[in-house]
Amino acid sequence: MSASVLAWPQATPSSSGTTDAHSSSAAKSASHPVADSAFDAGGVSNGVYRNKMLGLTCKIPDGWVLRTDELNASNEEGAPAAGDKAVPARKAEALCPNAKACVLLAAFSRPPAAAGDSVNASILIAAESAASYPGLTEAAQYFEPLNEVAKAQGFELNEDPYAIALGTKTLVRADFHKNVGAHVMLQSTLALLSHGYAVSITVIGGTDDEVEDLVDGLSFEGSAGGKK
Repeated sequence: MSASVLAWPQATPSSSGTTDAHSSSAAKSASHPVADSAFDAGGVSNGVYRNKMLGLTCKIPDGWVLRTDELNASNEEGAPAAGDKAVPARKAEALCPNAKACVLLAAFSRPPAAAGDSVNASILIAAESAASYPGLTEAAQYFEPLNEVAKAQGFELNEDPYAIALGTKTLVRADFHKNVGAHVMLQSTLALLSHGYAVSITVIGGTDDEVEDLVDGLSFEGSAGGKK
């Protein structure tokens, strides 16, 4: 059973509740800092994803498949993902210039195309320029469009988003569930604003324990440069 990873939203909510993808640049610059032009994509080494700019580490369970570069290629070119082989560790590089959304980490318990009789657990870390969302000043606001994306994918919100402390950072978390045949797919998304970007961390599992184990693998320490 393949995981259905929550994608970042593509439309911008306006104050009237409708979408507005063409808000003025003045409104954007007044609402939040300009996104860093060299956003650190981080990298994987010895089963751990590290991002010095965010101060983030994420443990990847043994045997999982990395699909980060393939998903970014698909997003950029509109092409389907390549073969289901593990992607080698890559050096940190700027993947989010010019207000561009990108995937920082995509890891799966098995290749997404592979059939299975259980939920395909996964971790997705993504970043999108906060300038895409005029008026976005708090991570909790990012869940308004995220919730719409989750709903469109068949997920139901368990409760209102809530604050969660991970090391030196406080993030906002929302939990979702979706019935898939005889199984229940559980999804938790954590979000924060950093360096002019909205960063989301989404984990999917088949049980509460599986989801919490993935969340427990996340840790934040001091970020590079100290910029939030």
